[in-house]
Amino acid sequence: MGFEKPTGSYISYFSNLVKTNGGINLAQGIPGFEPPKELLNILSEIAVGNFHQYAAGNGNISLRNLIWDKYHKVNSNINLEDIMITNGGTEALTILFTYMMQKFPEGFNSMAFSPVYEVYSQLPKIFRHKCHEFFYSDDFVIDFEKFEDEIIKNNIKLIFINSPGNPFGRVLSKTEYNRIIEMSEKLDFYIILDSVYNELYFENIPYSAVSEISERIFYTNSFSKSFSITGWRLGYVISHSSNSKNIQAIHDYIGLCSPSILQEALAQYLSKFNYGIEYTKELRGKLARSYKKLREGLIEIGFEVPETKGGYFVWAKLPEEFKDSFDYAMKLYNSTKIAVIPGVHFSKYSNNYIRLNIANDEDLIEKALNLIRNFHS
Repeated sequence: MGFEKPTGSYISYFSNLVKTNGGINLAQGIPGFEPPKELLNILSEIAVGNFHQYAAGNGNISLRNLIWDKYHKVNSNINLEDIMITNGGTEALTILFTYMMQKFPEGFNSMAFSPVYEVYSQLPKIFRHKCHEFFYSDDFVIDFEKFEDEIIKNNIKLIFINSPGNPFGRVLSKTEYNRIIEMSEKLDFYIILDSVYNELYFENIPYSAVSEISERIFYTNSFSKSFSITGWRLGYVISHSSNSKNIQAIHDYIGLCSPSILQEALAQYLSKFNYGIEYTKELRGKLARSYKKLREGLIEIGFEVPETKGGYFVWAKLPEEFKDSFDYAMKLYNSTKIAVIPGVHFSKYSNNYIRLNIANDEDLIEKALNLIRNFHS
């Protein structure tokens, strides 16, 4: 007899199992690390200050200036007025999708690389649109001839790109980005660059196409993962000046503003501590070590784990005897209290995969591996 599947997000479902019943949460992308202590000290100090009312709709001016200073060095065409603070990266994506619906009232389709992060597939579904998934070749290469055919055939007007990816942490090269950007002009589609994991690489810095922001290219990011503050819900969107005012108007009715005191605390921290570079550098080292340990351990157990270069997750193919990822995830949790995400949540073609969160100390990863080994023995 199979397990009853939830109707909502599998990520929320499996994470809530741990939050309710205990265990090890390798399901949701929650960092197992404390935020920078300097940031928490600042938050404590300003808690009695005058930062408890609505912030400016487009965001704390100091925080926006810090973001502008960072990216203006890469793209001198970015204006301060084109930067808006949002309630996490998810609101940024929701605002941009809503804006696309205004631009294409007759309807359109979107596309993302498979396996597809849940917001890219579920957000269009909420508004009765379709998100097509595009598959890499067997060696995880983009077949650009096929890519172009799919865009034309399916009336694609919006493409979501995250690099490093989620759930599969593939990193796009500068050449691949440029090919897609060239196609956007030729085939009349828009691009959302979701860069939440861009600074969480294991070795080499991934190419960031923020330098390519144009009328057709939107850039989103978040502080959630880089500073282990996922509950603060502070993200941002950078858009071309031709789009900014309309995007900000949508934010007025979808999110209004992000938490004012959290924006102020973060702005002071970034200003005083060199944009948190040291914390993020240390975090990258932790992620790289946990990734290596978990990947190698799963391979020893019998999983196939394609190598990735960054991000928060391991994307692992189940041993041959397991065919149903949801069934596997339920049995694993019931047996070991380890929560993972079934691959089918990201694609019906990934029912023999699972996603595991690496953002934990090596000791916890080792403990989880031992429990998984026992489960498979």
